[in-house]
Amino acid sequence: MKLNFSIIVPVYNRPNEIDALLESLTKQHFSDDFEVLIIEDGSEIAAENIVKKYQSQLNVHYFFKENSGAGSSRNYGMQRATGNYFIILDSDVLLPKTYLAEVQKGLVHRFTDAFGGPDAAHDSFTSLQKAINYSMTAVLTTGGIRGKKQAVGTFQPRSFNLGISKTAFEKTQGFSTMKNGEDIDLTFRLWHNGFETQLLANAFVYHKRRSTLSQFFKQTFGFGTARPLLNKKYPKTAKITYWFPTVFIIGFDVSLLLLIFGIPQLIILYGVYFVLLFIDAFIQYKSISVAFLSGITSLTQFLGYGLGFLSTQLKKK
Repeated sequence: MKLNFSIIVPVYNRPNEIDALLESLTKQHFSDDFEVLIIEDGSEIAAENIVKKYQSQLNVHYFFKENSGAGSSRNYGMQRATGNYFIILDSDVLLPKTYLAEVQKGLVHRFTDAFGGPDAAHDSFTSLQKAINYSMTAVLTTGGIRGKKQAVGTFQPRSFNLGISKTAFEKTQGFSTMKNGEDIDLTFRLWHNGFETQLLANAFVYHKRRSTLSQFFKQTFGFGTARPLLNKKYPKTAKITYWFPTVFIIGFDVSLLLLIFGIPQLIILYGVYFVLLFIDAFIQYKSISVAFLSGITSLTQFLGYGLGFLSTQLKKK
């Protein structure tokens, strides 16, 4: 089957990000035709003029719709796409020059009706953005589930870098109305309908993620709130490890309380863990500032996810 790619990008009040993403698409080392659909999700700061800049260089289409969330905006784009394989990207990613070629190469080598790719931090990113990327991808923080493990058939793609065939989209009807965790929900429904997923390790993107700690906390809190809902909807997928961030935060609070009473052993263990984070982040980024901030962003991630998970878990009672 010849692959005809349609790239779907929902955007909300982020025209500068669309500018950078489209520019990276003009630099692809890829000879086949592809189309790009920018779905403006009811933004107050529109990206239409940005998109017009690239119409002579890319087969790009702009759509404006009422605000309904990223998931429905992706579905809106896939319903209007002309390709037979859809690539879903977040507006805050940049693509290396080989991205589309690697996607094509991976799917030709082993075709699956859905794939996910990892993310990395670009050299131009701020130290905080690099630290956030570390926290989201490191083995010491997330176990490397966002792209470090080679997994065929069981890999759960994330919506910042996800591909799905037109056939699979029509069968599953795409993303659900979940505000968070909609990409994981889609993966479970893909599997239920007999479709395979895979990780294309070389099809990575540079993901800017959030630019402030408060934004990062809010994002991870949302991730945490979604997991108990997914566990309830798909009970066979529930794992004890999803409790880890909550237990980590509770344990950290207990260690501080014990320290007040002259019992330092537990806080020492946490100290050893954060030292290991510092060393690992420094090895990866060769930057003391990134290594230092990685401890802060990791704690923020555990706090956000753990509290979000616990809040939904308690509401279920």
